[in-house]
Amino acid sequence: MEERWSTEHVLSLAPDAASQKAAGKLSTPAPWSAQGTDGAAVWGECGGSGSTPYRTVVELATPAYQCSCPSRKFPCKHALGLLLLWSGTPQAVPAAEPADWAAAWLDARRERAEQRAAAPAAAPAGPADPAAARRRAERRGARVAAGAAELRLRLADGIRHGLADRSAAGPWEEVAARMVDAQAPGLAARVRELDGLPQERLLEEYAMLHLLATAATRLDELPTGLAATVRTRVGYTTDAAELLAGPTVRDRWLVLGSRTAPMGEGGDDRLTTRRLWLRGAKTGRPALLLAFGRPGQAPDLALPTGHALEAELAFHPGARPLRAALGTRYGAPAPGPAAPPDGLSVAEAVAGYGTAVADDPWLDAWPTVLTSVVPVLTPDGWRLTDGHHTVPVRPAAVPEAALWRLAAVSTGRPLTVFGEYGHQGFAPVTAWPGDDHRPIGLTTV
Repeated sequence: MEERWSTEHVLSLAPDAASQKAAGKLSTPAPWSAQGTDGAAVWGECGGSGSTPYRTVVELATPAYQCSCPSRKFPCKHALGLLLLWSGTPQAVPAAEPADWAAAWLDARRERAEQRAAAPAAAPAGPADPAAARRRAERRGARVAAGAAELRLRLADGIRHGLADRSAAGPWEEVAARMVDAQAPGLAARVRELDGLPQERLLEEYAMLHLLATAATRLDELPTGLAATVRTRVGYTTDAAELLAGPTVRDRWLVLGSRTAPMGEGGDDRLTTRRLWLRGAKTGRPALLLAFGRPGQAPDLALPTGHALEAELAFHPGARPLRAALGTRYGAPAPGPAAPPDGLSVAEAVAGYGTAVADDPWLDAWPTVLTSVVPVLTPDGWRLTDGHHTVPVRPAAVPEAALWRLAAVSTGRPLTVFGEYGHQGFAPVTAWPGDDHRPIGLTTV
């Protein structure tokens, strides 16, 4: 039997909330004709205001979309509506051979993929002038170290004047601009957050920023893994192609969950960010994939929660590697195990985060599966308890409606929950009910 996507996964592909709403109106059979699926693609014709229906086809593995409508959003409401119809009303999208126009587009995509696979891999281009590249790296290192030293002085000034007087160390936007000039965008981003922090968290963030700035001035003295972590936190980047040149980790990766940040979240109004968390079936390693989308365009990477993908990942260097780049895939995502993923007790999760923080002191949270927990609303907010220990749900991590949905899924009985656990609490992403092991996303409600 063909495994169809959940409504939550389909809606997560939308570029914005308006597209989700418009797609809902196209999720019934009424506007569609000539629709069908062969398990690898879905297609159909959607009647519009004109005499000619819009022809829509979705290739499911990537996924990829094609529609004859003039919309500048990607995927458009027709592609989303067709996917909602396919996922919610399977009998309305019967098995069939692709229509000629759909087959032509699918064949062209397949040919291009085969040509890329057959083309000889280009040798990685080394720097045109290694000496010049080394000089540029040294100049940047000197700028970063000078910027970090200045930041330490500004933080020390803030402590001397007292944290109650926020104007003493500010304006922080000016300091952030100096960090950008110093080619340390990671420091700049953390500095900008100071103005929005509650008073009780200022000392904590001052301390962590001071620690990071100090480490940035002593990179040569740090262990290799920790130095790589500091470089990443400061704002050095590694090209995905360079990562994928090796080494890579091949495994069957289970998709534990995903979350797409709306416009404006994450400090960049121009981008939508999608986070996908995976776990290796053989290695047990967690991995985080990031994908980005411009305004009106959803991030290009989408993997259904609960599915598994045989692929190679290349991890970014660090003391506690988590973020990875997706390399070669070996087939399309397929349904994963019927049972929920193995998880930890609350006490084990707390200990696991402690171990991770020992490697990376600036780690805000770590991907964690909690097993046999029950959501409870207390006077102090939502909690997850396993009957022995309790963790708070991180405030504002998910919408309140999603937490009520989690409670409704649980009905007071233990369930498995995946999310991120950190010093501010647990941020749930996916739940597996005890009586029905299909994953339920908590970030699209």
